[in-house]
Amino acid sequence: MSRLTRDDWAAAALKALSAGGLTAVAVEPLAVRLHATKGSFYWHFRNRDDLIAAALDLWRLTGTTNVISALEASSAPARTRIRQLFVQAFAVHTYAVADLALLADADHPLVAPVLAEVTRQRLAYVTDLFRELGHPEDQARRRAVLAYSAFLGRLQLGRAAPDLLPAAGAATEAYADEVLAALLS
Repeated sequence: MSRLTRDDWAAAALKALSAGGLTAVAVEPLAVRLHATKGSFYWHFRNRDDLIAAALDLWRLTGTTNVISALEASSAPARTRIRQLFVQAFAVHTYAVADLALLADADHPLVAPVLAEVTRQRLAYVTDLFRELGHPEDQARRRAVLAYSAFLGRLQLGRAAPDLLPAAGAATEAYADEVLAALLS
């Protein structure tokens, strides 16, 4: 059996957080899930808060930083990049579901600053895309807020009433295209 890394623990913690919120990030159950000992945990982390901070860093990296970097590296036109972003955002995955769990714990002292920073970073990027598409600054910002609200609403519907949403694949892409068309009209 290979030795677990700090990243392995952070990924397991993020998965637990996505499924059950911050209360689900508990060392002993994670150790059992990872087939590890608590000693392995303490080799990588000082305490549970340190693990939560690592999970939050992973969430920011995978759900925001890497997404924006990949879109910008493509050097595609703004319309293509914003469509790619919408399709990816509406194709819900584990790390996106963490957004809902983190919103539920938005007042937690470890979560609040990271959640606020990620929200600012996401809104700034989408605002930039709308500006590149020719919208004035104030209109681009409003459209970015509407787009982000649609993303969060999609996540909430996915949890509360998943049968109301389109299935994965082409239906999700069509849904993303409809949302984007409304925002661009």
